[in-house]
Amino acid sequence: MAYVDEVIELVVKKNPGEIEFHQAVKEVLESLRPIVDAHEEVYRREALLERLVEPERQIKFRVPWIDDKGQVQVNTGYRVQFNSAIGPYKGGLRFRRSVYIGIIKFLGFEQIFKNSLTGLPIGGGKGGSDFDPKGKSDREIMSFCKSFMTELCKHIGADVDVPAGDIGVGGREIGYLFGQYKNIKGAFEGCLTGKGLEFGGSLVRTEATGYGLLYLLDEMLRHNGHEISGKTVTVSGSGNVAIYAIEKAHQLGAKVVTVSDSNGWVYDPDGIDVAALKEIKEQKRQRLTEYKKYRPNSEYHEDGTVWSIPCHIALPCATQNELHLADAQALVDNGCIAVAEGANMPTTLDATKYLQQHGILFAPGKAANAGGVATSALEMSQNSERLSWSFEKVDRRLQRIMAGIFQKMADAAERYGVPGDYVAGANIAGFEKVANAMLAQGI
Repeated sequence: MAYVDEVIELVVKKNPGEIEFHQAVKEVLESLRPIVDAHEEVYRREALLERLVEPERQIKFRVPWIDDKGQVQVNTGYRVQFNSAIGPYKGGLRFRRSVYIGIIKFLGFEQIFKNSLTGLPIGGGKGGSDFDPKGKSDREIMSFCKSFMTELCKHIGADVDVPAGDIGVGGREIGYLFGQYKNIKGAFEGCLTGKGLEFGGSLVRTEATGYGLLYLLDEMLRHNGHEISGKTVTVSGSGNVAIYAIEKAHQLGAKVVTVSDSNGWVYDPDGIDVAALKEIKEQKRQRLTEYKKYRPNSEYHEDGTVWSIPCHIALPCATQNELHLADAQALVDNGCIAVAEGANMPTTLDATKYLQQHGILFAPGKAANAGGVATSALEMSQNSERLSWSFEKVDRRLQRIMAGIFQKMADAAERYGVPGDYVAGANIAGFEKVANAMLAQGI
């Protein structure tokens, strides 16, 4: 049995029921076959793949908190510190009812390669809780965050592990978490990123993942003889990534016509109104059913998906495994030329293969959505320097990083005989740096 297959089998056996983690490992290791086969003797002797798929540390803890009725509630918290070969652990915190250890491990594993691709010295990690902020008061969310950080603070720090936000964790939650860390540790340090500008945050961090997605998409299109201007784009999601991907797409001359949330989706043939979307989602924290009040010509649907709308470019920006084979077939039939993942692993394996087999340019999430963690690392640099950079400076750095990521994955795909396969290219390019660091540091 090939080394890659042995390790995939081992992961499934040792981590029963963790289907998202199995999927992530299989997707990455399958695409690493060319480089693993070329170095199999060394990698086997050093058990490199076995070490790569086993987290350095998994932390699971109880999070008790008090709701507005005085009732004590209990949730579970997680932090998986996956790989620190190239720098301190870096990865977001996700607060969502569906969170369990398998999702955190899948996200942390992906983060290893994403962080490596940025070229910045950050390792892979991820965390979160099955706590759902939806419908909770600010006081309840503060109560939960304070309790969560009371345990988490024992395991993180500016040079150890620097969490950020993810689904369910925005500026409000980061503020409460940072306040508790500071109170317990008695130190004002860069232990979290995504902080408010008043207390060590970075300009562009809010926009970074969405903007970065479009910067990499633009590089990929131009490299393949296309341009983004004039294209029709479908986007899923309506959170931070989706909002700022839409904003940047419009700035680059494209027209985005869809947006979605967990209840339904909107089709606006005139182009999504970003100002209205921000007001609904960022200020009022409402559902997309409100969008029609701003744009009467738009359509709201509870059934179906945004991928049924004809487009040139599709940007899945909601959550994992949201774009299925039937959706991929619809995109191909409707003339789509490119898909770039704004979320983590939003396209199923069979859908990804179908898109690639039909000539669709495909940018995987670990490359396309790396703008958020890249800017988080730039926030870490600013914190270390005790400086704040201008919006323009951070944005320029972000653009250079995303252009560099595309070049790395395109070059790796060429070197290993799979030109145009950006999934393999991203995985190989991210893996090479981490593997060399692990080998250099010994057992």
